[in-house]
Formats: sequence, C-alpha cells, structure tokens
Amino acid sequence: MNVSKIMADLERKHPGESEYLQAVREVLESIEEVYNQHPEFEKAKIVERIVEPDRIFTFRVTWVDDQGEVQTNLGYRVQFNSAIGPYKGGIRFHKAVNPSMLKFLGFEQTFKNALTTLPMGGGKGGSDFDPVGKSPAEIMRFCQAFMTELWQNIGVDTDIPAGDVGCGGREIGFLNGMYQKLARKYHTGVLTGKGMTWGGSILRPEATGFGALYFTEHMLKKANKSLRGARIAISGFGNVAWGAATKATELGAKVIALSGPDGVCLNPEGMTPEKLAFMLELRASNKNVVAPFAEKFPDATFIPGKKAWSVPCDIALPCAFQNELNGDDAAELLKNGTWCVAEVSNMGCTPEAIHAFQQAGILFAPGKAVNAGGVATSGLEMTQNCMHLSWAGAEVDEKLHFIMQSIHEACVKYGQQPDGHIDYVKGANIAGFMKVAEAMLEQGII
Repeated sequence: MNVSKIMADLERKHPGESEYLQAVREVLESIEEVYNQHPEFEKAKIVERIVEPDRIFTFRVTWVDDQGEVQTNLGYRVQFNSAIGPYKGGIRFHKAVNPSMLKFLGFEQTFKNALTTLPMGGGKGGSDFDPVGKSPAEIMRFCQAFMTELWQNIGVDTDIPAGDVGCGGREIGFLNGMYQKLARKYHTGVLTGKGMTWGGSILRPEATGFGALYFTEHMLKKANKSLRGARIAISGFGNVAWGAATKATELGAKVIALSGPDGVCLNPEGMTPEKLAFMLELRASNKNVVAPFAEKFPDATFIPGKKAWSVPCDIALPCAFQNELNGDDAAELLKNGTWCVAEVSNMGCTPEAIHAFQQAGILFAPGKAVNAGGVATSGLEMTQNCMHLSWAGAEVDEKLHFIMQSIHEACVKYGQQPDGHIDYVKGANIAGFMKVAEAMLEQGII
C-alpha cells in the first residue's frame, strides 16, 4: 500500500472534504506496516474499497416553522460498510453537517463498531438543521419530515440509526414515532437511544461517557496511575459530557472545568448531583451556552471565550466536536502539566495536537476506542429489542465493562511498541481494520 498515492487519488475524487480525508489518512498511516504484511489484502484491494462508503442517500427536508414559514434543509444517510453486520451509527443535527463530516464519521464508526466485539457495520447520518433556538414543536416537525425521506432505507436488519450531536432522546422519539406510522412496523429495534417505556436500554444515555471513563481507567491502570484525585477538564455539556462527568466523579476524580461555545466554567470544587442534573437542563434548553452553570452555582466562575484546555488539569476529555482541541490547545495543556488526554468526541483532536501529545510521551487514546461504549450499548439495546426483553442496569453495566476492557486489550495487543509504551492510536486503528478487512476478504469481491 502506498498511502501517498491513495490519498492523492482520494483528494482528486473528493476535493475539499477535509474531515473525511483527515480520518482516512490517520487510519492508513497507522495500518500501513501491518497491511503490507498481508499480500492477500493488496490483491483484493481492501484499502481502496474500505475507504469508500457503500452508498450515500441525500434528500431534501422541508418543514414549517412556528411562524408558518417554509424551511428547507438537506438530509443525509451514509451507509459506509456492512462487512460485519447491519449499518449502525448516529444521526447528527448541526448547522455544519455536510457529506465530508458524515463520511468521516461513518468511516470512523466502521472501525469503532468492529472494536466493540458486536456484529455491527458502520454508518452515519444527519442534517444541516440547527436545533439551537428551535421550539419543541419545530423540532418535532423537522424530525417527522426527515424520517419521511429516510424510512425506506433503514430497518432492524439493515441500518439502525441512533442519536448524536443535536439528536437526543426527544428527537429519537419523534423519529421513531414517524417511522412506525409510515412503515406500519412496530419492532422497537429500528432506532436506538429510545425512551425506557418503548424499548430503550438502561444506561444508554450515560453509556458513551461511562464507557470512556472505563477505558481511561484501564489505560491509567496499565500505566500505574489512577483516576482517584485527578483533576479533569471536559468540553461540552450534553449527554456525553454528562456521562463522563458523572462516572469520573463516581470514580473519585474531580471535574474542574466544563466548556461550551461561549466559554469555560471553572468548577474547582468538582461536581455534585445538582450540578450533574443541571448539565442536562443546559442541553435541553437548546441555547448551546454554558454560562448559566456559573450563574446557578456560586462556586463556579465563567470565563467567556476560553476553552476547557486553558484550565490546568491532569486529564483532558474532549466531549463535544471533531477537531475541537488543536495544536495550540495541546501546547497549553502540556505546559500546564496534563498527563492524559482521551478523545470522547469523534476525532476530537487535530493531527497537530495528537502529534504533540505523542511526542511528549503522555497517555493519549483516540475516540474510536474511548467512546465506543455508546454504540456498544446501542448494540446491547438492539439485542434486548430482538429478544423482546429488558436487562437490569447491573447486567448492562457488566457487559459495558467487558466490552471496554476488550477494546483496551485489543489496543494494547496491536499498539505495543518495542520500547514498551502503548500507541493507542495505532492499536485501535489496526484492531478495528483487521476485523473488517478479514470479513471483506472472506466474503469475496463485492
């Protein structure tokens, strides 16, 4: 495999798709050495096939706002790879959504899902609809219009969407209701992240954040370190950040910073049950600002225009958006003594930031390993739906623990370096790739 040639070809075919090209380059550079040890992969052109999605659906979404004005958005579903199971991946509602973003997310999802030990392929979808400032009635009408176009391309054994940025439990409810009305099929497993009264799984809202802390705990234990007493900075305040903050606090760490697009809240005393509950209120407000956290809690201080990475911390957990932590942020974290960074968002760090962390020799793990607990628990939700039963929380948590431990072991297996340190980026990429590539090879040239 010649990474430079493959990337040059992709850049010619997909000009300007920066997020997608960035994700592909990171994986190909990680797997190049191992890939070239398998001539059967080269003969079957596995890489040339695996970097392109199976198909992409693009559609118009027209809805009416509360003023009676007609609004039009674009909707997408990227079905990336089904070698190990039906397409599985979230739906993102954000004004920046475009095909490049969704292709990057679908590509990442393919390997992330492979890491979970569950039979799920990779997919992603969404719309450039901006939920910020929209009323619940507007969000409902948009979701219903979106599903009107999507429903024929998804199904319990075909493609199982979930939530993502801008698409939480409320939106999944609206989407599922419209799917059932259109399809006249009442199996609860067509979407995951559902409410508990209609097929949802215990722990699903918390799963991404919980799983991230389970993975981080394994990573720290391997390095003879501990979460107990560690100071943690977190970006975001949605379900993912909330789950991470909740589990970090439970495991004895102190979450000292939360950030949003408007700035950062310093939280030197750490989280309380009231603060954790308020994080969900912030997300549900659709205002996308974190300042009210400091207005409500006197021991917190809001600094406008600053990121969480400006706060001295031991562990940094990006939980918001791709490329949210750049090279300058990495330099500031390293200067302040940060010794661990775990991506909880997908591709949360830029290549420059990752390189800085690896050069400095601190602990670093990529999103496809760290945040796989979310889609893993979605897979467990699918299993419960197919069995027409619901597991207790302890059983779901036990399975999530096992999956995150298995992911960590796979990263260690493929990321062990001659000098003894673990390259978690290489380990995660190779482990996920090998599973998908071998499945593709065994199923022929299709």
